[in-house]
This record gives sequence, structure tokens and C-alpha cells, in this order.
Amino acid sequence: MLSIGEFSKICGVSTKTLRYYDEIGLIHPDEINPESGYRYYSIRQLKKMLFINRLKSYHFSLEEIKSILEWEEDQSEEILCSALNRKRREILQELNALEHILKQMTHDILTLEKGTPIMSYLDNIEVQLVETQPMNILYMRRMMSSDDYVAGYGTHFSRLYEKIAAEKLTLLGTPMTIYHSPEYNPAGNDTEFAIPIEEAVKGTRDLPGGLCAKSVVKGSYAELTSVYAKLREWVEHEGYELVKSPYEVYVTDPNQATVPEDMVTEVYFPVKKK
Repeated sequence: MLSIGEFSKICGVSTKTLRYYDEIGLIHPDEINPESGYRYYSIRQLKKMLFINRLKSYHFSLEEIKSILEWEEDQSEEILCSALNRKRREILQELNALEHILKQMTHDILTLEKGTPIMSYLDNIEVQLVETQPMNILYMRRMMSSDDYVAGYGTHFSRLYEKIAAEKLTLLGTPMTIYHSPEYNPAGNDTEFAIPIEEAVKGTRDLPGGLCAKSVVKGSYAELTSVYAKLREWVEHEGYELVKSPYEVYVTDPNQATVPEDMVTEVYFPVKKK
């Protein structure tokens, strides 16, 4: 048996943390002296503690780790593999986001070293006034929180494509997202996922055409907020006003783009003269 101090030293986990793990049912001491209250861990528990540490290093929450430890032995390997793959995807997304931030930061440093303001890139965003045609869209409308977007886009567009395939419907364009909320709310935003099709069937509606201020984003979706700001500024400066919800058209499938720079997104602001 190992004292809590010895167990702590070997595993690199503080005694305070070990006591907390005991409280939440993650790993209990094998023995507690009823008189002194001293806690003792068995040698065989070292493997379990190292496994917990490993899962923590993979950014699993303590609740997730507890669930993993409770899986039945005959299912654990398959389920663990699935959980690790999911966590790997999450970390890759975070890594890609950090790489984009580093690249942007490097660009900003070079811009400043040349004596140019950081935000001067907004002046290079082009805005066009275009007339769009009405279209028939197959749609799905949901309240989406900021955490839902990454997974939600794939899920909802997949369901729309499944319906198109199952009912042999005719595609007329690429996926689009329409944002109906009047303001941004991290808790939930009224978001419509849509794909233009030919047939008017259940689950479709008309999207009216009309005058729009349009910009094209070539690169990461992180650039979209800058384009929205530029479009709003242009609309005000040119004497127009927004008359319907803005929307995005995904010219390239993000799953087909090998690097963010390959992605092309069109942003439309339906407008009219004041």
C-alpha cells in the first residue's frame, strides 16, 4: 500500500486533488485508517491514476473521464476509440483556429512595421450592388448557440442533402445560411439553413430576389465579421437601408477546401434606397 503522499508523488497529482477525486467518485483510496483517517492507495491503482492523467492531458473533462471509467469492460475499447477520435477532431479545430490567429497576428505585426494601421484592410473589402433572382429553397430553421455552429452546420446541411437525395430533388445552387435574429445572442440565434432546389415540395419556400449589397470572402470564416462591418458601413454611407435578413452563400464546400484560403463565401445584404 502507498500513503496518499507517496501516491501523489509518483503520479504527479497533489494530495488536495486526490481528495477531490475521491469526493466526486473518480478514484477512491483502497483503504482509510478508521482511527487516523490516513488514506492509502494500492499499487494497482497507479495504472488507473495514470490513465486519468492521460485523459486529462487530452482535454477530457472530469465528468467525461468518470463516464469512461464506468464503461463496461467488453465495450470500453470501442467506445474509448470513438471518444478519442471525437476529442482529436475538437483539438484539431482549436489548433486550426490558433494557427489562423498566429498567421493574422504575424500579418498585423508586418503591417504595423510598415507604418500602416492594422484595420486598414477594411478599405480593401469590395462591395457590389447586385440584383438577385428569386429562388426556391429547401430549408431548416433552428435556434443556434455560438457553441452549436461548428457541429450544427454539418448536421443540418447533411439532413437537407439527405432529403434531396431521398426524394430525387434537383439542386440549383450551393448551401446558404440566413440570419434572422436582430442582434447577436451567444445563447441562441435564429438561423435558417437552406439549399436552392427546383421542386416546390414540403419544407421549401420562396426566397425573394431583389437589390443586395454583396461582398465575397476568400478565406477563413473568421473574416466574415469584418465583411459584415464593411457592408453595414457601405449601406449607411451610400444611403441604403437593410430590408431583409442578411445571408451567406457557401460557394466552396468547407469539407473540400484543403486550406482556409481556398474557401469562398458570398455575403448578401438585401437593401433599398432610403
